[in-house]
Amino acid sequence: MPNSTKVEILIRPARAEDAGDIARFNVAMAQETEGKALDPARLRAGVDAVFADSRHGFYLVAEADGANVGCLMITYEWSDWRNGQWWWLQSVYVPEKFRRRGIFRMLHAEAERRARATPGVIGLRLYVERENFNAQSTYTRLGMHDSGYRLYETEFVHEG
Repeated sequence: MPNSTKVEILIRPARAEDAGDIARFNVAMAQETEGKALDPARLRAGVDAVFADSRHGFYLVAEADGANVGCLMITYEWSDWRNGQWWWLQSVYVPEKFRRRGIFRMLHAEAERRARATPGVIGLRLYVERENFNAQSTYTRLGMHDSGYRLYETEFVHEG
């Protein structure tokens, strides 16, 4: 897909047969943004789990000429303060050769459209690496803002 050629991008809910591409995108994203090498088998099982149980969330993919060229995952967080549900954008990735074509903008727009159409959803959130200024700029252009929160975690590592 040459950069100068205008190709139609379709944004759609992911299907189980997209799991391989989604897993590959996640491996690439973790390496690119955090220098982390993910365990491909564990990652694939995690992707498959989303398709097996919608309580985990769902994926949207961007497709061009029958190939997946981007994805994001939506997960859910209940807010007792607001009596509503946040949708978290996670596993956001567009391969480098497809960037600067508005693909993430289209994925975000579809996520927002779906969120606004779903009763009880109060907004979209995502987290971004502190040094990923390109992504932060993109999110700001889409109308998102820094929430002022920092993310802390305790990770439990389980074998298998």
